[in-house]
Amino acid sequence: MRKKRRLFRFLSLIAVCLCLSSCGKRPDSLPSSDFEKEQRTFDAYTNELFVQELQENTINLRYTLSNPESFGIHSHKISLGNLSEESSNNSLAAVENISASLSNFNYNALTTKQQLTYDVLKDNCKRQKAAASFYFYNEPLRPTTGTQSELPILLAEYAFHDACDVTDYLALLTCIEDYFAQIAAFEQIKAEKGLFMSPYAAQEIIEACQIFTENPSENYLIDTFQTRIDSLTDIPEEKKEFYKRQNQSLIENSVVPAYEKLIQTLIELKDRGTNENGLCYLPEGKEYYEHLVRANTGSPKTVKELQQAVERKRNLDMDALHKLLAENPDLIKADDSKIVATEPEAILNHLLTAMEKDFYPAADSSYELNYIHKSLEDTLAPAFYLTAPIDDISHNVIYLNQKSQYQGIQLFTTLAHEGFPGHLYQTTGSYQAKLSPIRALLNYSGYVEGWATYVEMLSYQYAGLDENTAQMLMLNQSALLSLYASVDMGIHYDGWNFADTTIFLNSFGIKDTEVIRSIFELIVEEPSHYLKYYIGYLEFLELKNYAKTEFGSDYSNRNFHQAIIQIGPAPFEIIKEYLKDFYASSNP
Repeated sequence: MRKKRRLFRFLSLIAVCLCLSSCGKRPDSLPSSDFEKEQRTFDAYTNELFVQELQENTINLRYTLSNPESFGIHSHKISLGNLSEESSNNSLAAVENISASLSNFNYNALTTKQQLTYDVLKDNCKRQKAAASFYFYNEPLRPTTGTQSELPILLAEYAFHDACDVTDYLALLTCIEDYFAQIAAFEQIKAEKGLFMSPYAAQEIIEACQIFTENPSENYLIDTFQTRIDSLTDIPEEKKEFYKRQNQSLIENSVVPAYEKLIQTLIELKDRGTNENGLCYLPEGKEYYEHLVRANTGSPKTVKELQQAVERKRNLDMDALHKLLAENPDLIKADDSKIVATEPEAILNHLLTAMEKDFYPAADSSYELNYIHKSLEDTLAPAFYLTAPIDDISHNVIYLNQKSQYQGIQLFTTLAHEGFPGHLYQTTGSYQAKLSPIRALLNYSGYVEGWATYVEMLSYQYAGLDENTAQMLMLNQSALLSLYASVDMGIHYDGWNFADTTIFLNSFGIKDTEVIRSIFELIVEEPSHYLKYYIGYLEFLELKNYAKTEFGSDYSNRNFHQAIIQIGPAPFEIIKEYLKDFYASSNP
């Protein structure tokens, strides 16, 4: 089972809240000079929103821009964000102010790209408004994807370009104790409302935090800081030593104590979580899950429709798999020892070339390959990609978790998912398409993870295996992911308990009770997690079939994929609406 691999960006529950109200049609007599003015004004306004958001969150700023000054950002608040209910209410109120401003724009005077930005922002606003009523259903401390797991990686990869970056980073460390105190207060209110996480989820987070706090003086954030600061040439050695001492002191006396206090809070609250099953057992849990599914998949379909789509695709895959094995019984003995590359760098280099029959060349093929620190191996995914800043697409980082022990075709397809033609390729390609900067702050994980899963399935044909073996392995992986998607919806929407989940998985030959327990608990802890991957994948297959019908003899995989990249992360309804416009100009 592949755990979540994602684009890391947001730490705060406060997301960009933007809203657009409908505008009237432009009069046919509007002069072209007025069109140009409207377009310039729209760009200026969305850029202003972009800058305002980045100035409020230091992590967002550092992971979005390499050179903030080029966007006119010369000063910013040192902050991880704010989790208070008051702050959330203020953000919601700000939506109405933004709506009033945007209602003055003439939609039809905008360019196609600007209309796309407008539509995506409008959708994002709807999502934020829908989320507001479920404020205390949010969970910042999920075992795999929670703040406590993501923050150390984000800190370890925080880029230093000059002394100002170093001092910003050190100031950011001083914010962690207060930020974690906000999380603790939030969790206490959740407990009072009967919305606290299950005891097993709390215990898993406690144990992971305890590992992180072992041996504070040897914490890897000390080593990574020293490596980064030693690479700077414009800081005197004595100043570097001062910064190193300051960092070590902050890790030992601020960061580690923040985790220890969080541990104590979770220990005190652990038994307050009374629901060990899905969201539908909470008062408004079913409605919240429906919201999560819409927000995290980008699909316009209802949960019932998605359940039917998943079952239909699984049946097709399994029928094809059974037919393939019936016609080629020796396939059951097939292995992946004949793949063309086995080492990570060799795999990525091979993928860059092999994918060119279906994809245009990568906008940038630079990457750095790192391994997750041992203290985080138990809590992070087998692999993930950290996004490049929008003004430096050469800064791409792929992390591998050595504890996962991925090798062979599993490692090959994982690197296709994270690298080429997956997350790295999609991210740098969308940046090269010059999307509005504000788009970089809007999270559409159904597009992002759906794309990576879609190309992962394609990558089996790039591995150098014979056609039947590659097809067998791909069908098996697709069917397996469909099981997790069905279990996700079964647990959180239909109310499956562990026994129900066991019966379902047993019917597909998964009999190991320990494995089933692990699947059940992970899906309880991470609602809609697997849907981002699998539903996104199905939506891309549906878009592909639509494109083949729409463009007929003019269809090509290269142009279809490039159009998707140039449209960028968005809900699938919007992608379909703009596909014709971007397909026509998709050849770079």
